[in-house]
Amino acid sequence: MFNFKMNKSKIELELKNGSDVSIINLVDNLIEYAHTVRASDIHLDPNETGMRVRLRIDGVLDDVFIFPKAIRSEVISRIKVMAGMRTDEHQTAQDGRFRSIFEDIGPVDIRVSIAPTYFGENAVLRLLSDKSAEFTIDSLGFSDTDKEKINKAIRRSHGMILSTGPTGSGKTTTLYTLLKILNKPEVSIITIEDPIEYAVEDLNQIQVNPRTGLSFSNGLRSILRQDPDIIMVGEIRDPETASIAVNTSLTGHLLLSTLHTNDAATTLPRMLDMGIEPYLIASTVNIVIGQRLVRKLCPHCKVKKALTGNEQKSLKSILAGDSSEVKNFYHGKGCEKCNKTGYRGRLGIYEVMLVDSAIRESFLRKASASEIKAIAQANGMVTMSEDGLKKAQKGLTTIEEVLRVINE
Repeated sequence: MFNFKMNKSKIELELKNGSDVSIINLVDNLIEYAHTVRASDIHLDPNETGMRVRLRIDGVLDDVFIFPKAIRSEVISRIKVMAGMRTDEHQTAQDGRFRSIFEDIGPVDIRVSIAPTYFGENAVLRLLSDKSAEFTIDSLGFSDTDKEKINKAIRRSHGMILSTGPTGSGKTTTLYTLLKILNKPEVSIITIEDPIEYAVEDLNQIQVNPRTGLSFSNGLRSILRQDPDIIMVGEIRDPETASIAVNTSLTGHLLLSTLHTNDAATTLPRMLDMGIEPYLIASTVNIVIGQRLVRKLCPHCKVKKALTGNEQKSLKSILAGDSSEVKNFYHGKGCEKCNKTGYRGRLGIYEVMLVDSAIRESFLRKASASEIKAIAQANGMVTMSEDGLKKAQKGLTTIEEVLRVINE
């Protein structure tokens, strides 16, 4: 078990050494500290007087250190060396990756992006410690009804399963969890990703590489010659990839992918924008999972709370009716376990839209997203807002957190 304060003091001690600071130890201790406080990203941003260091913990950035100006370039150079980048290039963006191994932590994979800014080069480090093995369809937070819909969809031998939401909403984790369920000796599963987030045993995972011309669309064409049963495309981001994905799912393959849309119902307009015919969308899409990530209440310091007038109004607008039954909500007081934030970890809030005959008919006549959503709700779909409020009632998160994420 790590002592957070001790790990932080290692960095502070190095910074006090002035000209004798060990850049190697400083960077290593920073990565170790970031991992112990469950940070997903480290942001190193140069400014006029030094370098601001921020950590993204549970989806929220927080200032933690200020590095002096004198060591700014040395810190960036050290990161470049670790990631195999050019240290003599300062005017172009570079991407790389490396692995740090710590005695008590084990291996931590780190993806690095460096870009030139007004005050010098910045760096963003994404920590990719492999937690995919920890996730199951139960631990992700799906309701029993939604789990039944998903399990029915993944049992089909063809069609598309789409996970939608903005960047950082947990779409890739959801797809990996579904792949784990589907990963059996009798099927061939191939993925094409940018980047490969987690290495999964018995999956053939392909990394997109623009330098060699290996794009999502080109890679998907190559995958079809590899005799796959199931394909995962990291993201459908252009018309060419969308067209190939749709045709792939029509020819007897189960295809999983992600789309950047606000909710499940916006999938149709998004695919229409990519030039896909409505009848093809209706014929191929099996299920759409809309999702967001909210911060979980710290179990050590959560307490019941009374709703304010503004919160009551917000609830009524979301529930579109009487919220008098909504009584038990919670908030986190803040403690040492959660670094005084009241939150510890994250969980998903979801809406799962099963593409049934009514939804297919709405696709064919190019119905608006709001109309599709209304049909889905009439057929039993629970929206992300409703799912979030149910989880807030159970003390898993807060109303403020649900409203913050939904209204982003």
